[in-house]
Amino acid sequence: MANFFVVIALVFVPILAHADTCLGPSFTSKVYTTSEASLSTKTVVVVEFTLTCKNGLKNVNLYADVNDRTLPATRSQDGTKYQVSWSDSHNKLPKGTYSVRLFDDEGYAALRKVQRSKEDTTTVKPLFTIDVQHQGAWKGPIVQSEFLAATIAIFVWYLAFSAKSKLQE
Repeated sequence: MANFFVVIALVFVPILAHADTCLGPSFTSKVYTTSEASLSTKTVVVVEFTLTCKNGLKNVNLYADVNDRTLPATRSQDGTKYQVSWSDSHNKLPKGTYSVRLFDDEGYAALRKVQRSKEDTTTVKPLFTIDVQHQGAWKGPIVQSEFLAATIAIFVWYLAFSAKSKLQE
């Protein structure tokens, strides 16, 4: 009889412990990237998205893979809104398109396995992918506005001084 319970436990525990998978994921996303480099030291990318699964699954743990960098996705309390963010120096995040590949628990486990064996991570199929179009960070004008204002002030002073000198002759 004890063997019967062991067999039942070995059969049903993996089934009960198995995490649900989001079937037919659909998402909408909003993206923010740093647009001006003169006021910031790093480029920041924030990807917010909502996830709905055809099977109604909520509270899915998601992980993002961006340029071979794995990040957790934070989840809202209702379990449908997520956010992934990262930052790096302006030189390391130039203008371009960045693919944010999102994985559930099973996909993340497969991704980690491939990373540990130093194989190509693109072979692991993500749950879905969000493409981020970064326009690059504007580094400001060639001439700083303070310098331009000081130059104009000196020029106006010179014109006024020259006009005053001609009037006093």
